[in-house]
Amino acid sequence: MTPVRSRPIDGGMGAAEADERSGDETGDAAEDAAAALGRPLRRGWTTGACATAAAKAAYTALLAGEFPDPVTISLPGGGTPAFALATTRRDDTSATAGIVKDAGDDPDVTHGALVLATVRAGPPGSGVGFRAGPGVGTVTLPGLPLEPGEPAINPVPRRMIALAIAEAAAAHGGSGDVVVEVAVADGERLAERTWNPRLGILGGLSILGTTGIVVPYSCSAWIHAIHRGIDVARAAGLGHVAGATGSTSEAAVRRLCGLPELALIDMGDFVGGMLKYLRTHPVARVTVAGGVAKMSKLAQGLLDLHSKRGSVDFDFLATTAEACGVRADRVAAIRTANTALEAFALAGEDRVALGDRVARLARATAAEAVRGAGIDVEVAVFDRGGTLVGRAPFEGRHLG
Repeated sequence: MTPVRSRPIDGGMGAAEADERSGDETGDAAEDAAAALGRPLRRGWTTGACATAAAKAAYTALLAGEFPDPVTISLPGGGTPAFALATTRRDDTSATAGIVKDAGDDPDVTHGALVLATVRAGPPGSGVGFRAGPGVGTVTLPGLPLEPGEPAINPVPRRMIALAIAEAAAAHGGSGDVVVEVAVADGERLAERTWNPRLGILGGLSILGTTGIVVPYSCSAWIHAIHRGIDVARAAGLGHVAGATGSTSEAAVRRLCGLPELALIDMGDFVGGMLKYLRTHPVARVTVAGGVAKMSKLAQGLLDLHSKRGSVDFDFLATTAEACGVRADRVAAIRTANTALEAFALAGEDRVALGDRVARLARATAAEAVRGAGIDVEVAVFDRGGTLVGRAPFEGRHLG
């Protein structure tokens, strides 16, 4: 899946299309979508697989004079899918083939995009080189799997393309020394709906995929985008990042902490995925920010904040309110509240005290998740308008 920025994305370098992963990384939305369709969800192909097929077809035409249609490629996992060509073009020095990306039933921002590869002869002994064509981005920041200045064609798609070029060279007597330029029609506009600009991938989309297969509604795409955001922040030397559950809390925590955009991690419901990665890729300080419902669930000890993974425990909130000195009648009302926002409203003038208590308990959950990593953690709780209603600030020490 290429998660659309919450607002969600083709995340950039390994953070977009959800390649084939284990079942527990597939979101509950997949079950809902399959139920609505009345059939299993159909898988699709990554931009990396499409670029590989286009490159193989183009190089074959350059060597043999004809485009294979359909063209078959080898996937890292051993599959050999065939792709129909949507467009072809050849002249004396180059050949171009295009494939329309089919993302299956995944709500992928690149579904239906035309992925093109143009192949030209390279210097003898050069092997396979890569260029970014129109609609494919260029890496501008350190911290990603590719160096700044490189076209945003991820390492696994590069290996897939190199293998496809080698197969075509072996079949038709070529040297395999080529330059492959990958383009995506309208890719620069599509990239605006992705995490690429935040990750410093400018000018277009990333060519992605680790298996070549898109699994509909996989959560792995979002989690990988979180990882890449942390990598870029660390490479930039930032000592403080903030993970937010949504756009309101992100804007609010940015104002609260005065952070640059590069320090903001769009973690969504995956606070556990963010903290687990930070434990092995630490920064000095981490702020976890979210609305009252999601931070209440974090306070309960939940690290996956999706509604289907766990709900707000109103007995827990009532007990927490009671410990804050909230009046008994209000505590009883909180116990039967319909939403966390209602529970906070029922706390009345003690709302901030309840928010601070929830934040402290949430901080304890988050701090335990990164224990031993030397990370200081704070939690900020906001209402729907972005007003701060609770905070557990940094403790000024690194947790061992």
